Amino acid sequence: MQTFIKTYGCTLNQADSDIMEGLLSAEGITAAGSMDAADVVIVNTCTVKTPTEQKVLHELAKLEHAGKRVVVAGCMASANGDLVKKYAPGASIVTTSNVHRIVSAVREAAAGRRVVLDTYSKNDKLAFPMARGAVVVKVPVSEGCLSSCAFCETKFARGPLNSFSEDRIVNAVKAGAGGGAREVQLTSQDMGAYGLDNKTDIAALMERLGSIEGDFRVRVGMLNPEHLHKYMDRFTAALQGGRFYRFVHLPVQSGSDRVLGDMKRGYSAGQVAGYFRELRRAMPDVTIETDIIVGYPSETEEDFGMTLDFVRDARPNVVNMCKFWARPHAAASRLKQLPTEVILSRSAELGRVVRAVQRGINETFIGRTCDITITEQEGDSISGRTDTYKKVILKAGRGVGIGADAAVRITGASCNVLYAAPLAEVEAVVV
Repeated sequence: MQTFIKTYGCTLNQADSDIMEGLLSAEGITAAGSMDAADVVIVNTCTVKTPTEQKVLHELAKLEHAGKRVVVAGCMASANGDLVKKYAPGASIVTTSNVHRIVSAVREAAAGRRVVLDTYSKNDKLAFPMARGAVVVKVPVSEGCLSSCAFCETKFARGPLNSFSEDRIVNAVKAGAGGGAREVQLTSQDMGAYGLDNKTDIAALMERLGSIEGDFRVRVGMLNPEHLHKYMDRFTAALQGGRFYRFVHLPVQSGSDRVLGDMKRGYSAGQVAGYFRELRRAMPDVTIETDIIVGYPSETEEDFGMTLDFVRDARPNVVNMCKFWARPHAAASRLKQLPTEVILSRSAELGRVVRAVQRGINETFIGRTCDITITEQEGDSISGRTDTYKKVILKAGRGVGIGADAAVRITGASCNVLYAAPLAEVEAVVV
């Protein structure tokens, strides 16, 4: 039997797909090269944004029409099973806490029987086998969170915080590195909450990971700012230890404290700006990524202006902008929504400010030399990461391949990436 896994959404969802692939492989169920070649298609879904949901539902409707046997997993399976059934009534459902039951669901689906595996239970997903052997490996450290953000449906899908065993996380990182990984991505719904349900924290975990031997780096995933004060000094010290990319993803969501209060975020914009300053004092070259939601229902023009000021003043290296989308189970979906034209206008204005800030930062790298690890190839380009997780793109076929290290000189920059040439080539031209 063969399956094909189509994954939507975040790194945590991608890690769930790796677990499903590992479980299936252990039972002799192999991966097909395409949906058409698969006996059963697994669609691992995301429910964070309405456009993504629409893409997923379109895919499910196509598969249903084609008569494919389908298992729907992920956050949509957990939060919106009724919607899945409407668009794909023949599809089986496996919720996020039932990933370990994927083999049973696939076998039932292959036999033409629809099953719904939706009983909530806490389990340590690192107790299950995962697909390995990639240059970039994703290691989940927890599921669920401690927050109750008014805009978010993911809490409804994944439940309360469930931190996985430190020992198992350490072993998973060792296994990934031992299998050839050059980059290990720690992922969760909220990395900042890791361990707070069992008397530890992310900084303590990082201290353990810092002593693992091997030629690889670890990227720490998104941390909500509300917990950072509990371990800030130890977290910053661990980031400087050489095992980790000097990179922090700290989502502010809005520059207005009033809006942050309405969102139930549990911190102020000033606190986040203060964290930016502390991180940069300790690591002047740190890359800081943040997230911003535009058009929250209670956002006024004054509130939006505060968000613009936050970006101009705090100067995050990377900004993920998202228009507000009313998600069915989120409290904010019951509020009066802003007009679409207002959200679009504000998004465009924020985009201009963000691009100017990011381009200004990235252009300071032109002419510098640095070492990168090549982790991706797309078409005739390859890309790698600096030790501060800046993305660097160069042309493929220049004597470096996936997983290799390369010394490069930065030759150009956009608001999102740096462009480079191998240092040996640049020096040859100068000579």
